[in-house]
Amino acid sequence: MNRLILALVALLTATAAAAAPANPAIIHVKLVTSAGPIVLALDARRAPRTVANFMKYVDDGRFDGTQFYRASRNKGNPKLGFIQGGIGQDARRILDPVPLEPTSKTGIHHTDGVISMAHGANPNSAAGNFSIMVGPNPSLDARGSSAGYAAFGHVVSGMDIVRRILSLPSGGGEGPMKGQMLVHPITIEKAIRLDGTPHPTGLPKPWTIAMPRG
Repeated sequence: MNRLILALVALLTATAAAAAPANPAIIHVKLVTSAGPIVLALDARRAPRTVANFMKYVDDGRFDGTQFYRASRNKGNPKLGFIQGGIGQDARRILDPVPLEPTSKTGIHHTDGVISMAHGANPNSAAGNFSIMVGPNPSLDARGSSAGYAAFGHVVSGMDIVRRILSLPSGGGEGPMKGQMLVHPITIEKAIRLDGTPHPTGLPKPWTIAMPRG
């Protein structure tokens, strides 16, 4: 009898394991922003390292309370360009950068609605800031000796919100960001995983600790 019970338990365990959904090839994420929701579809099959990096920030809550802070508009057509957001310069939220997955390897190019990681401290890496394209930006693709940037998914709803952010007043900034910093940044209130199983890093979250008033 005991052997029969053990065999049934083993069978049920194996069946449950077989039925458990694997992490999907496309992972959807909702960015709840102060301007409205933006839903992303991230391509974990073609850009696995970049998506895994982005999802660590999502699953840890590292994007919650951050901002879209930059609107880079095309000089010839200000309705085109990209917006940029993420952790900015907040060292409390940053994770170790990951190697760049260039468009020449992933086949994901910087077309309208595509999301792409900004470079980390090393130009051949990506960390905790990202951009969303409005119209094509082929100059961000890998070409010649330039590895470009790591595109890894696209917007499936909320492009009207993205375009609205791109049109907001901007100024300040230095170097390539001169004139592009949003006067009133848009808050990323929360980034929510819609598919698969969360995999938080378990690392400390110093940005959640309230600083004493002195």
